[in-house]
Order: sequence, then structure tokens, then C-alpha cells
Amino acid sequence: MCATHVGIFPEIFHAERRREFYILAAIKERWPKRELERQIQSGAVLREARATKKVSPAVRQTHPTAIDEFKNAYNIEFLGLAAEHSEADLHDALLRNLGRFLTELGRDFCFVGSQYPVQVGSQDFAIDLVFFHRGIQCLVAFELKVDKFKPADLGQLSFYVEALDRDVKKRHERPSIGVLLCATKDDAVVEYALARTTSPTLVAEYQTFLPARELLRAKLHELYAQLAPEDAVVPRATHLRRRS
Repeated sequence: MCATHVGIFPEIFHAERRREFYILAAIKERWPKRELERQIQSGAVLREARATKKVSPAVRQTHPTAIDEFKNAYNIEFLGLAAEHSEADLHDALLRNLGRFLTELGRDFCFVGSQYPVQVGSQDFAIDLVFFHRGIQCLVAFELKVDKFKPADLGQLSFYVEALDRDVKKRHERPSIGVLLCATKDDAVVEYALARTTSPTLVAEYQTFLPARELLRAKLHELYAQLAPEDAVVPRATHLRRRS
């Protein structure tokens, strides 16, 4: 049930299809009971269905299956970050909770390094976080931003991806991917920024708190209304509450 299958979206919001989504996800990711409960509370089904994932054309060309391995939004409420936090705060908290962050990323992500050093010419640079994805066989560079996405941020990330490919990637590995993880993003701005980018990059946002149950219910009803056929009868929020 990925975001590209728009035709099945209305069905995913029925209780039975939501249960199926979580069962299949738990099997694929090997979530223990506690993690499954967290994913349900954080509205993982909504994060999966809300929008088409924003990736550069190079991702689709070099890694056709990679889009299914990344999310539009990652919930990292387990970090316990304050509402106002710096990139250093975010980076340090992710390292302290690396195991849980790996679970949120997905089962095939393996940690490679933090502040990963690369040298270009006579200058030294450090990539916030570097992982390796066993399924798509490539390095993945994460650049952290605690502000709203800005197109200029992609230049730095593309530079890091190029450095990994030239100086770090092994001969048998596939081209690296860059992920810009930011606090918020405007999907239209992201789409424009990625359209002419030749580097395999994508943009995702992070969430530092679990949404309230009433908010999840309202968002579920709102999304159902947007995606259901025009002649379909949209269930009232009270119906959704009884069936949840």
C-alpha cells in the first residue's frame, strides 16, 4: 500500500484495511508489539498515504525500487526534544537513540557513521549521518535541518552524495542517495527544487511528538474526503470513531 497506488486510498481508511496495513508493515519491518503500538499511535498509515513521495528524477532512474524504502515523514517523538532545538540537539539525540531511529527508518538500514568525514581538495567536510541500505545496496547520507525546507539546502546534500560516490563507495555498490531531513516542508517547493536536480536525493520531514488521537481521527476523515470518488458517500467522523 504505497503512495503511488492512489486508486486504493479510499479503502485504506476502513478499519479492516487499516489493520491489514499495520499487519503487513509489522511483518515486513519485524516490529515488536511495543513498536507496532507506537506506529499506530503516530498514524503511520496516514504518513504513508498523505502525499506522493518527493524524490529527484535521478532516484527513480538509478534506484527504481528505492522510493518504497523511504518515508515522507519520520516520527521521532522518542527523542524527547524540546519545541525549540538546534541541529546539534537533534543530531546528539538521534545518536543516543540510534537503535530506535533505525527501527523508524526501516529494517535494512545499517549505521555507518556520524559526522562522517570526507575530504575534497584541501578541505574537510562532515556528513551528519551516513547509513548503508542492504536492500538497495547503497550508502545513504542524511543531512539534518531544524528549519523549513529551503531549495538551497539541496546543494550541500548533492555535494555530499557526490563525495561519497567518488571517494567512499565500493566498486560493487550502487550510487549513493541523499536524504534531507527537515522540520517542515512545502511539497510544491520541494517538487520544484528536485525537478532539475541530477543527484539522487529526496526530502522528508521529522515529527517530534505523537499527534493527539482526535487530530488523527480528523486527519483521517479529511483525507478520506479528499481521495474518495465525488459520488461516494463520505463516512462521518462519528462512524470512523465507532469502527476504530
